[in-house]
Amino acid sequence: MLLEADLPDDVDALRALVLEQANELDLLKVFRAENERLQAIIDALMRHRFGRKSEQLDADQFELALEEVEAALSQAELARSKASKAPSERPRKTNRGSLPAHLERIEQVVDVEDKACPCCGGAIHQIGEDVAERLDVVPTTFRVLVTRRPRYGCRSCENAVVQAPAPARIVEGGIPTEALIAQVLVSKYADHLPLYRQAQIYARQGIQLDRSTLADWTGRAAWYLRPLRDHILERLRRSERLFADETTAPVLDPGR
Repeated sequence: MLLEADLPDDVDALRALVLEQANELDLLKVFRAENERLQAIIDALMRHRFGRKSEQLDADQFELALEEVEAALSQAELARSKASKAPSERPRKTNRGSLPAHLERIEQVVDVEDKACPCCGGAIHQIGEDVAERLDVVPTTFRVLVTRRPRYGCRSCENAVVQAPAPARIVEGGIPTEALIAQVLVSKYADHLPLYRQAQIYARQGIQLDRSTLADWTGRAAWYLRPLRDHILERLRRSERLFADETTAPVLDPGR
């Protein structure tokens, strides 16, 4: 708390002090609002742990609440470190040397521009290097595969027309490739991403696909995969014991 004796006599210094106090007050308001939000999340978690069954959260809501807490703590820690010149007391989490070796490495060399010694002006030589790896992602991109089938005619008899047969497709006359259909199936059954959400993702790229269209692709792919399904089922039937994970994955179904 500032006392009257602590106030500077210089106008510029006094103005700087007022601005500093205003910034700290704004930061305090942000922390107070964030604290209230975290307290609400903690109260919800306490109800999940100790409340009546009707007040408890399901597993998905519980995980979402934990993610909110972790994200809020990280945001608050960053805001505090930016506002304070002192180093953070909380050690920063690192993930060095644990990135899979099969991932593609794109190297970027950040080198000095002047290769002259700053002390004597002589030539410098490399004595080592620091290497840092960061995990990057290439967003999903769509492309169009164009299939051209030239037609050939005979100049002598002008009767024969020769053309290579069209490649087989899962959806005859449709636009999806096998890779796109596989992506739809993996997203739906492995990642529990409903078809209507996948349609929304495609729409962000300007590709308008109805949920019914994706459902049709899924059904056609299931027909082609039926022999594989029958083979797996037959092997399971010959087993002495069967173990299954019957954990449910609730999803939203708009309009129903």
